[in-house]
Amino acid sequence: MVDPVLAWVARLALAGVLAGAALHKWRDLGAFAGAIAAHRIVPEATVHGVALSLAVFETAVAAGLLVPASAAFAGPGAAALLALYTGAISINLARGRRDIDCGCSARPQPLSPGLLARNALLAAATLPASLPTASRAVGWVDALSASAALAALAFLWLAAQALAFGARTAPLGRTT
Repeated sequence: MVDPVLAWVARLALAGVLAGAALHKWRDLGAFAGAIAAHRIVPEATVHGVALSLAVFETAVAAGLLVPASAAFAGPGAAALLALYTGAISINLARGRRDIDCGCSARPQPLSPGLLARNALLAAATLPASLPTASRAVGWVDALSASAALAALAFLWLAAQALAFGARTAPLGRTT
């Protein structure tokens, strides 16, 4: 059993990351299919079907993490997605193919060991997101703690993305 606040923070953080990634895929499914094709892992005839299936599954997992009754299934679903993406990245890194886009966000991100580390951290969050929560009263201090934790994680996520992928921030949060 895991503390309900830790479970909610893990679920909301994972749901946010997966929903953002899914939204990117839905906005330009063709570009995502192109990224899948560039990985050269699935047969070319299946690329569009794989792209659509991944977008649907990622969306379903993100939504499932928000519902306590489905978190026990959505958490392992998130872990499976991360394992799949990590495998595809690992295969291409082993092939020496670092110049292709991972396909995970609107900003092109070439394959790197940093993506493997990021996926490992996200995969670690699937455990508290999946486990049953302890039965205890949740009060306003818990809500405040969870909100602060989510805000801190969001800022860390953005900072790590900027450091790892070379984004420079201009005044007022505009990227250059």
